[in-house]
Amino acid sequence: MRAIILSAGRGSRLLPLTEIRPKCLLAVAKTTVLSMQLDTLERAGIDEAIVITGFMAQRVEQEVAGRTGPMRVRTLFNPFYQVADNLASCWMAQDFMTSDFLLINGDTLFESVLLEQVLGSAANNIQVTIDKKPAYDSDDMKVTLEGTQLKAIGKTLQADETQGESIGMLRFMQDGPRIFSEKLHAMMRTGDGVSAWFLSAIDAIAKAGERIETHSIEGRTWAELDTIEDYALVKSLFGDPEIK
Repeated sequence: MRAIILSAGRGSRLLPLTEIRPKCLLAVAKTTVLSMQLDTLERAGIDEAIVITGFMAQRVEQEVAGRTGPMRVRTLFNPFYQVADNLASCWMAQDFMTSDFLLINGDTLFESVLLEQVLGSAANNIQVTIDKKPAYDSDDMKVTLEGTQLKAIGKTLQADETQGESIGMLRFMQDGPRIFSEKLHAMMRTGDGVSAWFLSAIDAIAKAGERIETHSIEGRTWAELDTIEDYALVKSLFGDPEIK
């Protein structure tokens, strides 16, 4: 299976830490956020990873070039990263969406057991990895569920509509790559496509009646890196090199 990692952004909420490096290259333990993601993917048997770059792409390319493991890793530069959101990064990677793949936010770190659980779950077209907690804030990518089926996804869902949050890891299998690619293409032809998140495409697919499954990883270790406070949490969870 292939993994596509969305790492084009700078991470402006992490300034001044991201003044001279993208957030995917912030240090965690004895490595970086990106390399920790790639190491975890490699241990799980992922065949190839495509890293979408943007801000300070050359530094990310240098990080990737230094890898020596069995997993093939290559980069794809998004020249529109300053004016477009991550739906455009996905659109640029459509040539790599012709078979089963994982789509992962470049600021999501996760333990190996979590990834293995996702990869080993029942096959379906599109699957969104979710977590559940007692309450959600305005920055959480919230989900509405009917059983395990996703009915809506977005940051503006109300409390009574929310039964979980996306952790930024999706799996596409069987007919899922085609369904997602077609929606990306259609949305990029609209006036709002460039400024849209890729999860707005997932929301649109669900609301069009296509079945999208979710897989809950409650109790597993993961973290999203958006702010200085998040970075402190990431280092507390993943800073010990024994935590994999």
